[in-house]
Amino acid sequence: MVLKLYGSRRFACTRRVGVVLHEKKVPFEFIEVDWQNGEHKSPAYLDKQPFGQIPYIDDGGLILYESRAICAYIATKYPNQGTVLIPTQLKANALYLQAASIEVSQFNDPAEKAVLEVMKKRAQGKTPDKAVYDIHIARLRTILEVYDKILGKQRYLAGDDITLADLYHLPYGCALTDIGSSIMEEMPNVGRWFKDISSRPSWQKVKDGVTSTAKCSICPR
Repeated sequence: MVLKLYGSRRFACTRRVGVVLHEKKVPFEFIEVDWQNGEHKSPAYLDKQPFGQIPYIDDGGLILYESRAICAYIATKYPNQGTVLIPTQLKANALYLQAASIEVSQFNDPAEKAVLEVMKKRAQGKTPDKAVYDIHIARLRTILEVYDKILGKQRYLAGDDITLADLYHLPYGCALTDIGSSIMEEMPNVGRWFKDISSRPSWQKVKDGVTSTAKCSICPR
């Protein structure tokens, strides 16, 4: 059975999963969740994703949510298909796990908050709070200064081979550019690294929205 991805095509976490599915060359069917009308809070949806968040997958009856968990599952299930994204050698795997932890514990929070401060306010017809935005960007800049040192010694965050940890940065890293921030380009090593990963064909296929790569099983014939 074809893997099914339930989400919103432009949501950050949906695109995080989408880029990994493309990297691993895994066919999938995308099912749009009507979050604007509360589908993600419906009993049927909550039966699959009890927190009412987006996305989740159905892989032959395995229901899995949390985008990074989904990505790790896909990369583990198809180790020799597409790009190798999780190292198996002990030291390399430890460095990958470290890099993945850095993304979620250091980068994601200030990046997400800066993006949402602008995007949500604009969507509501309001003016973003510049003071709040500046706090998040200042915090992120401090973190990226450390990234720049790390990336001055190696091509990617876990070494010289790309891993999931790098790809995890794409949705909010690119969203920062979309809202007018140049922070992902300001430092030489961060700029080189982010241009590299954001230029990958897998990201180009999902950056404007996730779409199915397999035939839709529920669409009208």
